[in-house]
Amino acid sequence: MAKSIRILLAIAVWYHYEIWQMDVKTAFVNGFIEEQIFMDQLEGFIVAGEEQKVCRLQRSIYGLKCWNR
Repeated sequence: MAKSIRILLAIAVWYHYEIWQMDVKTAFVNGFIEEQIFMDQLEGFIVAGEEQKVCRLQRSIYGLKCWNR
């Protein structure tokens, strides 16, 4: 695998391509979730008269028990 990466880098240098690096370890963090999870409204999103409403999550958020599945 290291040899193929070196070949790709050599081709990129030869053709003066711009090379970017990114971290993909956390790419799955905001993935879709299969089960229904509800949470209280955050302070900045509460509408007067609707304080008892909750929101249903459509994507996983960091800190959930199922966030890394």
